[in-house]
Amino acid sequence: MAVNIGRGLMLKNPVMTASGTFGYGTEYEGLVDLRLMGAVIVKGLSLRPRAGNPPPRITETPAGMLNSIGLQNIGVENFLKEKLPLLRDLGATVIVNVYAETIEEFGEICRLLTKAKGIAALEINISCPNVNKGGIAFGTVPDLAGEVTRAARTATDLPLIVKLSPNVTAIAEIALAVEQAGADAVSLINTLTGMAIDVERRVPKLKNIIGGLSGPAIRPVALRMVWEVAKRVSIPVIGIGGIMQAEDALEFLIAGARAVEVGTANFIDPQASIKIIAGIRDYLSRHEIKNVNSLIGSIMTTS
Repeated sequence: MAVNIGRGLMLKNPVMTASGTFGYGTEYEGLVDLRLMGAVIVKGLSLRPRAGNPPPRITETPAGMLNSIGLQNIGVENFLKEKLPLLRDLGATVIVNVYAETIEEFGEICRLLTKAKGIAALEINISCPNVNKGGIAFGTVPDLAGEVTRAARTATDLPLIVKLSPNVTAIAEIALAVEQAGADAVSLINTLTGMAIDVERRVPKLKNIIGGLSGPAIRPVALRMVWEVAKRVSIPVIGIGGIMQAEDALEFLIAGARAVEVGTANFIDPQASIKIIAGIRDYLSRHEIKNVNSLIGSIMTTS
C-alpha cells in the first residue's frame, strides 16, 4: 500500500485528509487513529492568525457543499506551539498546507515550518489572491504559479506539493509551470467557485456571496483534470474532489494519481479515510494485485 509522493516521502498508504476538512488533526483524537492514514494535511496556515469570513459561511448543495470560511487559522507560530507537538505524540504523518498573500510571505512561512520537527512535507495553496498583483490568484497564471513555487522551493528542503486551482482554462499548463519551478508533486483540484441563493429571501446563502464547491458533485471534473495533468507532468499527482468511498479513490489512482485526499466526506463520517484505506486494500486482494502502485495510471482508453 506504500506510495512515494516525491523527494523520497514514502506514505504507508495513498490516503490523506484534505486541508480545511480535518481541522488540525488534533480535533479527531479519540475518533480516528491518525497513525493509520497516509498523512494528515492540516488546515491552511498563514503567517499570522486570521479570523476568516463572517457567517453564514457554509451551506449544503445538491451532492456537495459550498464554503466561504476565508482561510480562518491560528497562524504558524501558534500551530508550532499548540498543535504540532500533539500531532507528533499521536504518531501522525503531518503535511502542512500554506497560504499567503505575497510571494515573500510564502517563503517566510516555509522557512519557519522547515525548522520544526515532525513535518513531513508542505502543500502550497496557490488559489489565494496576490495582493501585489491586483488580487489575481497565484494559481491562475503559469508565471505567477511558478514564482510562488520557486520562492517556496528556495525556502525549504521538505517535499513540496503545489495545490492547483480548477478555476483556470488549462490546468495542465499550470502543473507544468510549477513542476519546472521545483515542485515535487501537485495536488488537484481545489474547490470550484460557486454560489447559492435563498429564493424566499432573495439573498445569497453565504455572507461572502460566493464560495468553494466541494463534494461528489465535482468528482467528474476533478477526475478529468487529474487524468489530463498526469499525462503531462513527470512528478506525482495527488487527486482531490468528492472522494466519498474506496471506489472513488480507485478512480483517481487508475486515472494516474499517486495518492488521494479525502475532504467533504470527513464532515459526514470522521472514519471515512480509514474506510477508504480498507476498501482499497480489499480491492487489491480481490483482484490479486500485490502492489497499489500497479494501479496507478492503469486506465485503458483503447480496446
